[in-house]
Amino acid sequence: MAEHGEWNEKGATLSDVSAQKDYNVSQDFILTGIKSGKLEFREGVVWGNPYYRILRKQLEAYIAESLGEEYVSSVKNKTELKKIQKEINSLKKKLQVLLQRKDELEKSLK
Repeated sequence: MAEHGEWNEKGATLSDVSAQKDYNVSQDFILTGIKSGKLEFREGVVWGNPYYRILRKQLEAYIAESLGEEYVSSVKNKTELKKIQKEINSLKKKLQVLLQRKDELEKSLK
């Protein structure tokens, strides 16, 4: 059972659609976990479309039990690598803009 405040913590929950994307699992896999009682859920609706909110911690434990601990760590590492690469690309673009502005300012001072 989840603790009372766990549902309100930032990043502790995710939708079934996000879980499918982040952990590369199917809707049926998630529904099987819900039906077996291994995943708690809350129902939600966005723009008339229903979805399930599930706890990330329980989902990771269920995936580790079903697909193996290596699968979970692999998915987490891929996600973190993607996030880091996105941040690096963003910083490169900002650096490029700053270097161009620096060159313009240096030229105007000469």
